[in-house]
Amino acid sequence: MTLREDAGAGAFAPVRPGDHRFMAAAIRYAMRHVGLTGTNPSVATLIVADEGAGPIIVGRGVTALGGRPHAETQALAEAGERAGGATAYVTLEPCAHHGRTPPCAEALVAAGIARVVSAAADPDPRVDGKGHRILMAGGLSVTPRVMVPEAADMISGYLSRHLKSRPEVTLKMALSADGKIGIRGGGQVKITGSVADAQTHLERARHDAILIGSGTALEDDPRLDCRLPGLAERSPSRIILDPRLRLAPEMTVARTAKTVPTLVATFVDADPVRRAALAEAGVAFVSCEADPETGRIALPELMEDLAATGTASILVEGGAETGASFLEADLVDRLILVEGQVEIGAEGVAAPIDVAAARERFRLRREYRFADDRWSEFERR
Repeated sequence: MTLREDAGAGAFAPVRPGDHRFMAAAIRYAMRHVGLTGTNPSVATLIVADEGAGPIIVGRGVTALGGRPHAETQALAEAGERAGGATAYVTLEPCAHHGRTPPCAEALVAAGIARVVSAAADPDPRVDGKGHRILMAGGLSVTPRVMVPEAADMISGYLSRHLKSRPEVTLKMALSADGKIGIRGGGQVKITGSVADAQTHLERARHDAILIGSGTALEDDPRLDCRLPGLAERSPSRIILDPRLRLAPEMTVARTAKTVPTLVATFVDADPVRRAALAEAGVAFVSCEADPETGRIALPELMEDLAATGTASILVEGGAETGASFLEADLVDRLILVEGQVEIGAEGVAAPIDVAAARERFRLRREYRFADDRWSEFERR
């Protein structure tokens, strides 16, 4: 780790034995509320004290559902007086701005915390180093950037929204043994098995929104929810790209729009009668610009609009055209390809990218075997 001087506050302190162990525990704890904290990231804080028998956790907190209260506040409340002289492990730099509650950095100082170990830096301009400076000005020892990649992976959507002004985009596709993703006009084609399918539902639970094109919606009439036991409440909101507004009110995504937030991206001049009927069913709309070259929805502009609403992560499960559009626009941050054993044949729709091409364009991060299916995760180089 590189140590540096922070203007007016002093030097960062080096890593100590045990820091990685407790930070790893904090990162695991932060997983509890991923996707459930609104526009705030899911952050965890552990308060660790050595009261004579070695370091123990005396307080813990994770960003509450909806985003408030923050992790530090909850951990300090649980620790109580035991926070005095303790070390706080925080997966994101403590906030420095006044909102509905005082800054968490000030709360840590007031509680008598002696040392703070943080992981990822917060790119929010209201924080961005200010939290660390408050801590050091208050006399605390600060050790930043401990297990940054692991912590950043947990809040990658939040970081993308602040650094790129758009959500993080994950494109997920199931590929048959002969490189197809389905049969045009043939409805849903079963390509992968139950174990890989369950993993797909877990991915849905980790994202703010799931996105498909109108073609997939019309052919499959999908539910686009998380159907793992106990995780139904983690179902993401739904986004359908439908420039000419072909969706009908009797379709599943429209019939359930009053219980699962459903947003249709369409052109401003789309059928007003159908728009009114879908709105009556509970569907919301975002008016989109057309790409001058393709005539399709301009995806970069749409992504900026979605980021402005607080959407930080999107799982794209659309068909070949939707997947190709995101790849061509260079908007794919993560790519998941699941290879099944089924062969579809000549009538099948070719995938816009296969594993070999993905290895050329992206960096392979993980590979799993789920029963007979191979699951490959790639990320932007």
